[in-house]
Amino acid sequence: MIDDATTDIQAATGDNYDWDDDVATLGDRLARARGAAGMSQSQLARRLGVKLTTLRNWESDRSEPRANRLQMLSGLLNVSFIWLMTGTAQDEVQASEEELPAGLPDILSELRELRVVQGQLAERTGQLEKRLKALMTSS
Repeated sequence: MIDDATTDIQAATGDNYDWDDDVATLGDRLARARGAAGMSQSQLARRLGVKLTTLRNWESDRSEPRANRLQMLSGLLNVSFIWLMTGTAQDEVQASEEELPAGLPDILSELRELRVVQGQLAERTGQLEKRLKALMTSS
């Protein structure tokens, strides 16, 4: 996952303008992460099972994806869910976890892993639904 998301994404996308997490929106982070992953809008929309206009609306902050799509996005784009939502780098979250009661960081880590798996399962479910729909309409 991208820990120092702003640096890695800027390097991957070749953006020359200054990036400021304090003013970056969800749409900004989504567009940058997509670029860093080397995907076009149409490729990402297809992998998510959404219309291209829907993804464009997300990236331009005209609308926001639901939680299940956000989890899928973080997995597909290889960024943390927390960074995608807040712009907070993963190492900042880990630093704050060091102050937590014993055992809690392990639980949070496992939850992060489950979010990735859940995103993958949601994507697989969507693909199966499409196959089923295609079979239903062809018969």
